[in-house]
Amino acid sequence: MISPNDFKTGLTIEFEGAVLQIVDFQHVKPGKGAAFVRAKLKNVETGAVIEKTFNPKEKIEKAHIDRRTMQYLYSSGDDYIFMDTENYEQITLTKQQLDENVKFLIEDMEIVVLYYKDKPIGIELPNSVVLEVVETEPGIKGDTASGGSKPATLQTGLVIQVPFFINVGDKLKVDTRTKTYIERA
Repeated sequence: MISPNDFKTGLTIEFEGAVLQIVDFQHVKPGKGAAFVRAKLKNVETGAVIEKTFNPKEKIEKAHIDRRTMQYLYSSGDDYIFMDTENYEQITLTKQQLDENVKFLIEDMEIVVLYYKDKPIGIELPNSVVLEVVETEPGIKGDTASGGSKPATLQTGLVIQVPFFINVGDKLKVDTRTKTYIERA
């Protein structure tokens, strides 16, 4: 059991029958009345984000999440198949469980699958992935890195803004948290 005063970004808690991850939190001390903790929580299973206010004296159950390294094999319809790299056991996660993360998955990629009470509930992506540009307007000679940006469609269907000098076939390092271009790979 923990108190809302012990909240940290990324911490997972069990609250009202759901497993929630703390996205953001703020300790609030109003001029009148008692202090409280305002938190933005993401449901690990559904991806829904809610805001909740906690009394600092409350006790909240900390959710124990197991992390297992797995390899993404392939997708079939709305199902995504992963293989445990230790025992070669395969599991299936749905598009709904993976939410926006599907736009970063490439076959044979190693990722971390999150388990709660021996049930897979989602994945944790690396901070960045390398994806290939499959569609973008051609760059114009003389364009510089600081000269603005254009949309580019990557091999997974993700569309991000990239500098003008990026062309089809370029491999880009993309930040999975902000969905932004980092650099050419």
